[in-house]
Order: sequence, then C-alpha cells, then structure tokens
Amino acid sequence: MVAAAVFAVNLPFGYWRAGVRKFSRAWFVAVHAPVPLVIVLRIVSGLGWRPSSVPVLVAAFFAGQFAGGRLRGALGRRG
Repeated sequence: MVAAAVFAVNLPFGYWRAGVRKFSRAWFVAVHAPVPLVIVLRIVSGLGWRPSSVPVLVAAFFAGQFAGGRLRGALGRRG
C-alpha cells in the first residue's frame, strides 16, 4: 500500500519534471519535493525504516516519476 501511495505521489511531480529543462532549478524541485511526503508516508503507515522496504519504495518513487513523464508525453501527442 505504501509503495502504491509513493507511486501516486510521484505521478504529478514526474509530469511536471518532464516539462522543464533537465537539471534546472525546477527540475531539481520536481525530483526532490516528494521526498518529505514519502518520509511522512513511511512514518504514518508505521513502516518505519526497515532496510528491506527501501528498494521497493525507491523503485516506486522512480516508477512514479517515469510514469508521470510518460503521461505528459502521451497527453502532449494527443492534443
């Protein structure tokens, strides 16, 4: 459940990131702004800081960023 939430949180940030110049200030904000939200999700869910959860949540983080960027590309081609 937490991995799905991390994925969902990163979708809009990935969408935003795909529309700005790579390595610009806005790009760094789009990549790093969801990190505190992910930390809050870990704490609220009671998941804590188990090392076994790190790879799963990191994968969900990057998958959300990637999917958001792909969504922007797909919607841009449609319109």
